[in-house]
Amino acid sequence: MLDVAVIGGGISGMTAAYSLRRRGYRVLVLERQAHIGGNAVSERREGFLMEHGPSTISADSPVAVEFSRELGLEGQRYNLGDGVRRRYLVSRGSLHGISTHPLGFLYSDYLSLGARLRLMAEMVVPRRRAMEPGEETVATFCARRFGAEFATRVIDPMVGGIYAARASEVSVAALFPKLVDLERRHGSVSGGILHRSRRGGTMPGSRLFSWRDGIGALPHALAVRLGEVVRTGVAVRRIEQRRGVFRLDLGKVGYLDARAVAIATQPHVVAQMLEGIDESAAAAAAGIDAPPLAVVFFGFRRQDVDHPLDGLGFLAAEDERRTLNGAQFCSTMFPGRAPQGSVALAAYFGGARAPDIARAPARELLDLAHREFRDLIGARGQPIVAMVRHWPMGLPQYRLGHRDRTTVLLETSQRHPGLFVTGNYFSGPSVVACVAQAMEIAARIHRFLGGQENAFISSPNWFGECQLVANGSEINLSKDRASA
Repeated sequence: MLDVAVIGGGISGMTAAYSLRRRGYRVLVLERQAHIGGNAVSERREGFLMEHGPSTISADSPVAVEFSRELGLEGQRYNLGDGVRRRYLVSRGSLHGISTHPLGFLYSDYLSLGARLRLMAEMVVPRRRAMEPGEETVATFCARRFGAEFATRVIDPMVGGIYAARASEVSVAALFPKLVDLERRHGSVSGGILHRSRRGGTMPGSRLFSWRDGIGALPHALAVRLGEVVRTGVAVRRIEQRRGVFRLDLGKVGYLDARAVAIATQPHVVAQMLEGIDESAAAAAAGIDAPPLAVVFFGFRRQDVDHPLDGLGFLAAEDERRTLNGAQFCSTMFPGRAPQGSVALAAYFGGARAPDIARAPARELLDLAHREFRDLIGARGQPIVAMVRHWPMGLPQYRLGHRDRTTVLLETSQRHPGLFVTGNYFSGPSVVACVAQAMEIAARIHRFLGGQENAFISSPNWFGECQLVANGSEINLSKDRASA
């Protein structure tokens, strides 16, 4: 009998397991893939570091900083490089550089004079009345507060590049609840930001960091701490609840019982697992779309790229009709991403804008990305390194009604005590949001289990003695594999 079975070995599942393990619970992580980490995959090749998934962490979050320190990663931490001086947006077929200063958009001619004047007037725009019906999209909220041109030319590319979404489809209350709260509490977003700055606050995302070996260092560090608690290549086929105990069907491996279960998988997997147990939660999870994404990584000789690469990268509004959503200048962002005399670049395709492009063969994506980089940053010649990562399921889409769907999922533990759900579709897809959400779920599981520390867990090798029963035979899950 386990205390908690965690299904899913991504950042959310591993963080929840780590938090519960520290409290002394008998925990097991079951990951159906051969490797842990979920989307947090970092790969080195010929001196270049490719981030297949997330690439930055917000240093503004005390949770992230403390977690990095606790896992022994502080000595590997790299803060955002000082070479990031401008933000770039595609404008009429070329890159337009804008200062990273908070007032950069007001100084730049990227926006028309009328749009800049409208942006300055945000502080006097009346707040939305609390009783007004209807849920606002990011596009409608930002057009109402900052003007239509700012929403189309700035917010749309940001949402498309960072969240692989359309601003006209996603919920502002679900994706950017802090903006809604600033308007509600201070009457305007600008007023709220000024109030925050007077109290020593910083702009969200203004300080970023990573680690020497990339974001993949986080799940790796968690796996080292968890040790035998993590099992890869094990798929959970079915969950049943019997007399307050959850039984997990692991196929040929057998089955196991647990007092509590935390499902930390992609929403479509959650929907499959909850079907037959909680139809309302299964339907809510099935309603969260995650269109495919593709990441193309290039390593070029520095002399073969004309652009100064003095920014995080660039984003493109949908009306620019580019094939890619945006790109990162990886070697500018953090040291160690490319060998001396070389640069590292990443391009992002697909999401809600163009899911079919993300499904294109690797060769086609490499050609598309090469053409875009040649056109926009003057990348010439052949790259030293070229890699493609297809993600059949990309970032979750926080579409209208998303908060209602996540509320139903969070309340699964009320309808079925002991059954919890976590993941990157609750409070944001960022690493920080996933860690914080997983820690909260771990705390809720701790309370459900009575808040009792299990003193009998005194050895990290307890799982080496755990046995499962399958088809009347004992299966011993040793350190390396399951053997009948």
